[in-house]
Amino acid sequence: MKKEWFEEWFDSPYYHLLYKSRDENEAKIALDNLLRALDLSPGSKVLDLACGKGRHSRCLAEKGFQVTGLDISPASITYARTFEESNLEFYQHDMRKSFRINYFDAVMNMFTSFGYFQRDADHLLVLQNVAKDLRPGGLFLLDFFNANFVRQHLTPSELKTVDNLNFSLKRWLHEGYIFKSVEFQADGRLFQYQEKVRLFELADFKTLIESAGLRLRQTYGDYDLTAFDQKNSKRLILITEKP
Repeated sequence: MKKEWFEEWFDSPYYHLLYKSRDENEAKIALDNLLRALDLSPGSKVLDLACGKGRHSRCLAEKGFQVTGLDISPASITYARTFEESNLEFYQHDMRKSFRINYFDAVMNMFTSFGYFQRDADHLLVLQNVAKDLRPGGLFLLDFFNANFVRQHLTPSELKTVDNLNFSLKRWLHEGYIFKSVEFQADGRLFQYQEKVRLFELADFKTLIESAGLRLRQTYGDYDLTAFDQKNSKRLILITEKP
C-alpha cells in the first residue's frame, strides 16, 4: 500500500533539515505562554500528539509533567526515545487510533500537526480519539494556522538554502487545502515531496469539536495569547475541554 504524504516526508532526514530552525528554544517560548492558559497541576499527564522528534515533549517533561509523545514517523520516534526518562516516553502511533482511554489530563497538538488527511471523517476521528484519551475535565490544545491569514499572505514560490542544500518551494490553494511542493537535489538525485493541509476555519473547528463531544473554552491568535482575529492573527489556537 502506498504511504500517505506525511508518512514519507516526515520520515525523511531532509524534512528535519528544511525545518531545523524550529528548535527547542522556540518550543520553550511557545509552551511557557500556552501552559499559562492551560493552568495544569504539577505532575499532570500530558500527551504530545504528533510530537515529531519530541522538542515540545522534552520541554514539558523538564517542567515536571508526566509526558507521552506520539508520532507516526518511526525515524522521529527512534530519535526521541534517546531522551526518554522516568517522566518521558515515546511511541510510534497513528493519531487516527485511540491510545489510553480516560487517562490524560491534557493533550497538545502543536504547530499545525492536524488537517493532513483526505477525508474530514479522519479529522473528526482524531478529535474523537482525543476525547476518549482525555479524563473527564481534561483539556485539549490545538495549535493551527489561521487559514484566512494563510490565504491572504501566500508566497507562491521561494528558494530556501539550508546547509548548502537548495530547496525549491511552491505553494498553491486547491479545493480547501494548501499544498506545498518541496524539490531539491541531494546525493546525486532529485527529491520531490508534497505537503497538503486542510484549510480549516474557526467555524469548521467548532463543528468538529462539538461532533467529537468536546467543548470549546477559549481561542487565541498567537503564542502570546492575544485574542483571535480572523483577518490579522497568524495562528488559531483552541483550548477545548472534555465535559
